[in-house]
Amino acid sequence: MIAVGRKYVFDFDSTLTRVEALDVLAEMTLQGRSNREEIINEIQKITNLGIDGDISFTESLEKRIKLLKAHKNDLEGLVTELKQKISKSIEHNKEFFQNFSDDIYVISCGFKEFIDPIVEEYNIPSDRVYANTFKFDGEGNIVGFDEKNVLASHNGKIECLKRLDLDGEVQVIGDGYSDYVMREAGIADKFFAYTENVHREKAANNADHVAPNLDEFLFVNDLPRKISYPKNRIKILLLENVHPAAFDNLSEDGFSVELVQHSLSEEELIKKIKGVHVLGIRSKTQVTQKVLEAANKLLVVGAFCIGTTQIDLESCKQKGVVVFNAPYSNTRSVVELAIGQIIMLMRHVFPRSTEIHSGRWNKTATNSREVRGKNLGVIGYGNIGKQLSVLAEAIGMRVYYYDVEDRLALGNAIKCATLEDLLSVSDVVTLHVDDNKANKNFIGNREIGQMKDGAMLINLSRGFVVDIEALVSALKSGKLSGAAVDVYPEEPRSNGDFITQLQGLSNVILTPHVGGSTEEAQRNIADFVPNKIMDYINSGNTVDAVNFPNIRLPKQSNAHRFLHIHKNVPGIMAKINEVLAKYEMNISGQYLSTDSEVGYVITDLDKEYNKEVVKALKKVENTIKFRVLY
Repeated sequence: MIAVGRKYVFDFDSTLTRVEALDVLAEMTLQGRSNREEIINEIQKITNLGIDGDISFTESLEKRIKLLKAHKNDLEGLVTELKQKISKSIEHNKEFFQNFSDDIYVISCGFKEFIDPIVEEYNIPSDRVYANTFKFDGEGNIVGFDEKNVLASHNGKIECLKRLDLDGEVQVIGDGYSDYVMREAGIADKFFAYTENVHREKAANNADHVAPNLDEFLFVNDLPRKISYPKNRIKILLLENVHPAAFDNLSEDGFSVELVQHSLSEEELIKKIKGVHVLGIRSKTQVTQKVLEAANKLLVVGAFCIGTTQIDLESCKQKGVVVFNAPYSNTRSVVELAIGQIIMLMRHVFPRSTEIHSGRWNKTATNSREVRGKNLGVIGYGNIGKQLSVLAEAIGMRVYYYDVEDRLALGNAIKCATLEDLLSVSDVVTLHVDDNKANKNFIGNREIGQMKDGAMLINLSRGFVVDIEALVSALKSGKLSGAAVDVYPEEPRSNGDFITQLQGLSNVILTPHVGGSTEEAQRNIADFVPNKIMDYINSGNTVDAVNFPNIRLPKQSNAHRFLHIHKNVPGIMAKINEVLAKYEMNISGQYLSTDSEVGYVITDLDKEYNKEVVKALKKVENTIKFRVLY
C-alpha cells in the first residue's frame, strides 16, 4: 500500500539530471580558453570534494563560482542543455512527478535560476524548490551567491528540511553526503542512494536502499511506474567469454549483468542458474532439461553463435523460455575463411610453408593451381552458402549448389538436383549445413567415393557431418588431395591439448572452430543478440526467436501490457478475455501467435488494473508463463 502522507525529497544535480549543472556551465563559459580542460577538471574535483563532504559546501561553491566566470545570459543556454540531460528513468516516469507533485520537494545546493525551469515541466512549483540563488554585478556577471541562504552553508540541507517540518514519512533521494546526512540527523526517515548517473561509495554505504534508477525507488515504495519490474532486478549471466560489448549493451540498458570467461558444466550451471532471468552462452555450454528445471526465473536464452544444438529447445518452449541466436552476424567471417582455404588448398600453400619452416626450399608448380575456372560445390545454400557463392563467382569459379530446400540461385550458380550430381562435378566441395542431428556423417565413404579424384573438401559447418575416418582414409589414399577442417565431432570445453586423426597429413588445414571468430563477427553478435534479448524483455517482441511464435509489437506509451504464454489448446483466448471482461479491462490491442505446441498472446490495456486480474490470469488453465511488462 502507498503510505499516506509520505513526502519525497529529491536532490537535483546527478539525480534529477545526469550531470552536475555547474560543470556543464563551465564547459559552456570556458569555450575558447587555452586552459579550458584544466579549469574544468579543477571544478569537477572541487565538486566531488564538496559532494563527498571532504570540504565544506560553502568553500566548494565559492571556489567554483570564481573559476566559472559566467554571465546571467549563459543561464538560458544552460537550462536548454540541462533539459536534454534529465536522468533517463526520471524522464520515462514523468507521470509519477505529475501525479504526486504535492508530496515532492527539491532540496538542492544548486541554484533556483536553472532548477525552477527544469522541474516546472515535472509539475513541481517554485515554492517547493529549495536551492541557492546567484549574485550578479551591474553587468550581469555571476559574482557570488546569497550567503544568507541556509543552503549556502555546510550541512545546509539539514537546516532547510528542519524548517520545512514535513508531516509523515520523509524519504530523501540523492547521490551525495549532503543528502544522507539528513537521515543521519534524524529529520528524514529513509535515504535512497541514487546511482543511475554516478555511484558514490560514501552515499551507497550510508543508504537504507541503493536505487540504480527511479524504477527501483518506485518499486520498493509500491508506487506507480513505467515498467512493472525494475531492470536492475533482472539478472543476466553471460558465459564463455562473450564479447565485452554484450556486457556493455545490456548494462547500459539497466540490467544486472555477470560475465564469466568460461563455459560451465551441467552441474555448475544448475547451481548458478537459480535467480537468473537471462542466460547468454556460446557453443560449449549445454542447456539441458535438468538445467531448465533448476532455472526458476529464466525468461530468455541468448546463443551468441549460429548453432543451437547445445540448447534443449523443446524443453525451453515447454518452460516458456524464448531462445535467440545470431544466424547472420558471423556470415562474412566464415565466408572469407572459406575463400582463403580454397585458395590455400588449390595452391598447396601449407605443404610449402611446412617445408620452408623446416629448412627445405622446394620451389615448384606441381599441384599448384589457380581457382579461376574451377568448380566449387556448395552444400547448404543458406546465408553462408549464398554469400560464398557470390564471392567465389567473383574470383572466377563456377558454382554448383545443393540444398534439401528449394533455394533460388544467385548470380550464375547452378542448382544440382542431387548430392551425387554436385559431388561428381566439383573440384572443391564446401559444407555449410545446419546442426540437424540427421546430418551426422552426411559425408562418409559413399559420398567421398562419388567425388572427383583429387578433389578437396572443406568443413566449416558442424563436426559430426563428416566421417573423420573416411576422410583420413581418402586423404592417405590420394582420393582427395586436400582438406580444410574447422569443426570436429568432439571439441574440448576450453583451450588446451587436442588430438585428431587428421593431424600430420599433407595439405590439410586444421583450425580450432574459428570460422566465425573474428573481432568484427564477435562484435556484431554482441550487438545483435543483446538487442533481441532487450527487445523481448522490454516490449515482448519475439521476432527471430528460434523456438517460439514470432510477434512484432508496436510500442505503447499510455497502456499496460500483459504477456501470456500458454499451451496451444482450444479456448485459452476465450478464458483470458473472460477474465479481462470480468474486471472491466478495456483492450486497446491484442496480438496472438501460435505454433503446434504453445501460444503467445500480448494484451495492451488502456486503464489502471486491479491486482486481482493478474492473479486470475496466472490461474488460467494451461498457463506456462505470465508477465506484466508495464
